[in-house]
Amino acid sequence: MQYLFANGPMPTTAAFAKVATGTSIKTMLQVKTVVPCRVVEWGCSFDGSAAATPGQVELIETGSIFATVTAAVNADITELDGEALLFGDPTTALFTVGTAATGYTASAEGSIVAVRNLAGPQLVAPTNQFIEQFPLGNRPLVQATKALRIRMTFGTSVNAYCYVILDF
Repeated sequence: MQYLFANGPMPTTAAFAKVATGTSIKTMLQVKTVVPCRVVEWGCSFDGSAAATPGQVELIETGSIFATVTAAVNADITELDGEALLFGDPTTALFTVGTAATGYTASAEGSIVAVRNLAGPQLVAPTNQFIEQFPLGNRPLVQATKALRIRMTFGTSVNAYCYVILDF
């Protein structure tokens, strides 16, 4: 079963909302899983209009420390392959939503004491985008009850979209 998580609420009558990165480290997207899963793909894009110093973008797993985020709801998470519809509400069986669980746009990072890199950190220009897909057998494992995070830091704030596709 594959799910798409993005850094904002599900768009309905309006376009997907961009989120400002800020000039200090900011968790743009966080997912707390109940069971282990694998990262299939992740990416980000920015709306900068002029070339500038690249920002730092990272895909990490933190231990028991979670950012304080805007809580996602079930409708914000896209089930991609149809299999999940057979099992009912995935938020109770596969991941947890809440301000200290799955959500987006962190207001506080928390005091992280343990980090595991899930992909190499990237320097991405504010006028660019980045996408990384993992082949079968090389997909990073997200451990149960840990926090998968996409974090960003830019010298000058820029608006961003980011996403991750997880396979359960």
